[in-house]
Amino acid sequence: MLYRSIFKPVIDFSVAFIGLIILSPVLLIITLLLWAANRGNPFFFQDRPGKTGKIFRLVKFRTMNNRKDRNGKLLPDHERLTTVGRMIRSLSLDELPQLISILKGDMSLVGPRPLLVRYLPLYTPTQSRRHLVRPGITGWAQVNGRNTISWEQKFEYDVWYVDHIGFLLDIRILWMTAVKVFKREGINSAATSTMSPFLGDNEGKA
Repeated sequence: MLYRSIFKPVIDFSVAFIGLIILSPVLLIITLLLWAANRGNPFFFQDRPGKTGKIFRLVKFRTMNNRKDRNGKLLPDHERLTTVGRMIRSLSLDELPQLISILKGDMSLVGPRPLLVRYLPLYTPTQSRRHLVRPGITGWAQVNGRNTISWEQKFEYDVWYVDHIGFLLDIRILWMTAVKVFKREGINSAATSTMSPFLGDNEGKA
């Protein structure tokens, strides 16, 4: 498919390059705010699986600190989410550094979100098809519930996108993403600041 193999990567690179230039003042301000809020590194780095399951280094703005309990265990996400981090996450600004991953060819503007490496062996063959394309900053699952839907629904949306990928669909998803961010919809799941861990189909819905 011409769009998937040629036009989409070119559009991704062009938009990411221009976006980083235009947003550089915003990125600098956020970096300084998070440096102060976190008392240190404003960035979060983590290995994630990309296209064909190839591991790459994902970078986001760090919206949570590393506070621990008396036993040295990290506190729950909602307790570590800083005030500045909560504001940045509500506007999805924590995702902006991923434009760098797009320039490197690891990610796309639109595609299934890159999840944790430890989930790879838990996927069914159908769910694994989400890795047939580059992961995205936003995707079909994100504009249809994001952290408020079950893992089963999320993967169904991801695979549906892989089967229907196209220019008009990508434009639709980007537009819907902008509307969601403006309305601040679907940022958190019902009970936590982040999605509950995926335990595999045998464990039921996460």
